Amino acid sequence: MRQRSQIFNLPDTKFVDYFRLSKEAFKFVLEKIVPSMKVAKRTTIISNEIKLATTLRFLAQGSYQVGVGNDFNLALSQPTVSAILAETLEALEKVLCPLLIKFEMSEEEKTEAKRHFFQKAGFPGVIGCVDGTHITISAPTKLDQNLYFNRKGFFSLNTIIICDHKMKIRYFDARYAGSSHDSLVWNISSAKQVLRERYDSGVRNAWLLGDAGYPLEPYLMTPYRSSSEGSAEAIFNTKHAKTRNIIERTIGVIKNRFRCLLEARLLHYKPEKATQIAHVCAALHNLCIDFNVESSNYDLSAEAENVQDGFEIDVSDDLLNVEASQIRQQIKESFL
Repeated sequence: MRQRSQIFNLPDTKFVDYFRLSKEAFKFVLEKIVPSMKVAKRTTIISNEIKLATTLRFLAQGSYQVGVGNDFNLALSQPTVSAILAETLEALEKVLCPLLIKFEMSEEEKTEAKRHFFQKAGFPGVIGCVDGTHITISAPTKLDQNLYFNRKGFFSLNTIIICDHKMKIRYFDARYAGSSHDSLVWNISSAKQVLRERYDSGVRNAWLLGDAGYPLEPYLMTPYRSSSEGSAEAIFNTKHAKTRNIIERTIGVIKNRFRCLLEARLLHYKPEKATQIAHVCAALHNLCIDFNVESSNYDLSAEAENVQDGFEIDVSDDLLNVEASQIRQQIKESFL
């Protein structure tokens, strides 16, 4: 039964509903990960096709392993599903994440992004948007519980995400404990390091947009903390918000496409395994964009949580702070 399960006999729309990938995308992933999967030594061993289908079904539904094992009458036991997930997720993370999640952008890609964002709200120089989101996990060991218990009252991974104008994820890191603030996660991220190095090398015409929870930097434009109605600062903030809302929609899309990431589903795994699952979902999200995969049977417009702490962010580099303020001032004046 396991070998004869004809998943490709499903209608195209049903296939996407079950696995979130089109048949073409599924075959692409299968071809990429086969070299990293275990070599079959018995004819009764579960095929790589079924392993991938089982894993994708789990990511799409966010259900318990027992329920996933019973899909398509496969009669896979919970321990078998667990072993399948461990093997397949490792292969997916190893192969797909570096292949599909790339922070580096070509000059053509930067120009296209800037043009798109400028046409949307008239905000210049934007190549992407950044935000944080919490991925719910079960309570870790008592020693680590205080680290993962976030300000909203549950255990989570605080995940930093950067997307471009196509809602494609350019940077994704879910390794941080839920109690970490977005600004801390940003400050120790490799994305900031890359942008700082670009800035130091002379790049002055490209930046990300982030909310008020992030520090204002020459390569990261944030809104004004306070502004009166109709003021230049208020106009700036309005255009900033309209341009930046794509990151909130991106978070909504990935969490509703791969529902294991939804707050209500709760990943019953250790933080390290939950991080791996989140990274794989991000790579698969980008694959869906590459293959133009859509589905009308799940909501892709849900808003991501956007909770901000109400305090100012300290910037240790005073010179960068001044330069960032000058850039923001120039952009604000261009709107008048």
